[in-house]
Order: sequence, then C-alpha cells, then structure tokens
Amino acid sequence: MTKGQRISLSKSDGAALTRVKMGLGWDAIEKTGFLGRKKTADVDLDASCVLLDANRNLVDAVWFRQLKSKDGSIVHTGDNLTGAGDGDDEAIVVDLPSVPAHVTTLAFTVTCYSSQGFSEISNAFCRVVDESSGSEVARYNLSAQGPHTAMLIARVYRHSGEWKMAALGETGNGKTYQDMIPLITANV
Repeated sequence: MTKGQRISLSKSDGAALTRVKMGLGWDAIEKTGFLGRKKTADVDLDASCVLLDANRNLVDAVWFRQLKSKDGSIVHTGDNLTGAGDGDDEAIVVDLPSVPAHVTTLAFTVTCYSSQGFSEISNAFCRVVDESSGSEVARYNLSAQGPHTAMLIARVYRHSGEWKMAALGETGNGKTYQDMIPLITANV
C-alpha cells in the first residue's frame, strides 16, 4: 500500500467485503549496549479506529481504553504493551454492514504510547485483511518511516453505496488517537 492509493473493498468476484481486520505488528527495539551486549526495549504501539460522520465530527472511537464501538460493529482485540509475539500484535475487526449509516468514515491510526519514533521500531507493519478468507488486501511498512510517533494510516469510507479505502500515510506526533484529531479531520 502506498500513500494516496485507493482500494475498493470488494472481493475478486465483485462481492463486497463484509468483515475486515486492521492488523498491527512490531518487535521490541534491539540495541547494542555496553561491551557489545544486546538489550531490548519494549515498544507500545496502539491501533485505533475513529468513526466520523459526513461533517467529520467524531462519533465514536475504538482504542485500548474502549475495545468495542458503542454500536458493537467494531472490536479491538486488546492492548499489547511490548510487541511480543508473532503476526498481528493488535487488531481491529470491522463488521462493515453493521456500521451505522450516519458513520461515513473510519480513520485508522497507529500511535506510539511509549514515545519512540517509527525509525527506531523493528518490523512494524499495518495491514488490512479480508476476515472471511484471511487474505491480505493491503500492507503498509511502518518501520524506518521517520522520527514521528503517530501515523494516520488509512481511511475506509462510504462511496456510492460501497466501502472504499484510501491509504493516507500522514505522519504526526502523539500517544493516542485524541492527539491525532486535528490531523484526522484535515485529511479525511
């Protein structure tokens, strides 16, 4: 996935995707310390989904302090504080047909709660997956992106009766999605 790329959230047979997952993965930072000893530093990245109406007003948010949208259509799998484990360390699953009609945009963000810049974080990625088949629709490499601590990854939006996705790749600084609200409203 590259900045500015737009993707239709339809299956190869033309049917609309109904359940998508935004997966986030990363590894702890490994540094060489005194006398060449390797040491690691935990990294706390956080995936968030911000729900907006047609006027770009905040309707709801799914993040580590609220793991489910008020209507139940979007669910966060839980907060990973270290990046330990393989694959997706955090994920947000969206049941697109259940998203209320007044919600026109879903903005996906990644923030570093532990304040490291993305250039310091190993093997960081964000991906969109078709939950019904498990196939990856799009992938974005977050590592070595720069000293910023937050990114507005993508927006999923309604257009002519179907859901579409636009890769945004906008960078910012902050520990939570709240710090990203000005960047989100300016870019969705």
